[in-house]
Amino acid sequence: MRVLVVTNITPDPVAPSRGVFVRDQVAALRRAGIEVELLSFPGGRWNYPRAVPQIRRLLRGERFDLVHAHYGLAGWCASLAGARPLIVTFHGTDVRHPTVGRLSRRLVPRLDLVAGASRALFASESGRPGLPKRPGATAVLPCGADLDRFRPSPRAEARERLGLDPEGRYLLFPAATPRPEKRYDRAAEVGRLANAKVLTAGAIEAEQMPDWVNAASAVLITSENEGFGLAAVEALACNVPVLSTQVGVAPALLHGIQGCLAEPFGADRWAALARRHLDSPDARVAGRERARWFSAEPMAERVVVAYQRVLGFAADP
Repeated sequence: MRVLVVTNITPDPVAPSRGVFVRDQVAALRRAGIEVELLSFPGGRWNYPRAVPQIRRLLRGERFDLVHAHYGLAGWCASLAGARPLIVTFHGTDVRHPTVGRLSRRLVPRLDLVAGASRALFASESGRPGLPKRPGATAVLPCGADLDRFRPSPRAEARERLGLDPEGRYLLFPAATPRPEKRYDRAAEVGRLANAKVLTAGAIEAEQMPDWVNAASAVLITSENEGFGLAAVEALACNVPVLSTQVGVAPALLHGIQGCLAEPFGADRWAALARRHLDSPDARVAGRERARWFSAEPMAERVVVAYQRVLGFAADP
């Protein structure tokens, strides 16, 4: 099977980890025996018109069994280039954004399979509508975490590698602070109440991210909405506590794990739990086995099944 993967979730100097989850899924698909060509182009209004002829040239010059786009606007580019069969995985902002969300919902009828990174994307959240479901043409296809990269490491060693104070009180906000839906203001309030410094992850290289997770006493996911919530999976893979709002996969992922929570944001309650972790020399939770549910390999297996399903339908007379 030969697949063209198209995405505009592309790293740049400001956000060097952007889209690493797409690349992790491509790598897992290749390990599963799928021949994958990746076309990644930067976002921005002027880049989308340029991407359409680029995709069209690839489709005319090479043979692909199907095209899999990540993010709604990349899906539009693939559709306008004539890609068929076409699968699009929507990741969150492309569903919840006031303008891009409308475009994503208009794209759904043109697809052979509409996929969300989580079930949450098919429901309304924070007053914003989700993706419409199409009977027989809807799937949940998360990308998954790379558990070879994210694994427990002694906190003191991680801090030494990063040049952090070995006695510092650190919490990690695993996103860029300017993104309004991530609600850094909430994380900052927890840090203030817990007497801790909040580390931020917007400009961290993908290879360094496991050290930043292991260096923190807890990870704060204060978002109003999440397409999936990969940062929570990555933290659990390191056995690091996660405090999260009820977004994406957090309710199922964190349920029953002592030291974690998935509930509406409350600064005082969150800070009280954060202080417990901060006061421990190396607070950990039993999270790695739960993280395996959402690791890259099983998630890639789901994608392969989806590919086979779409190609089976395409082959029907």
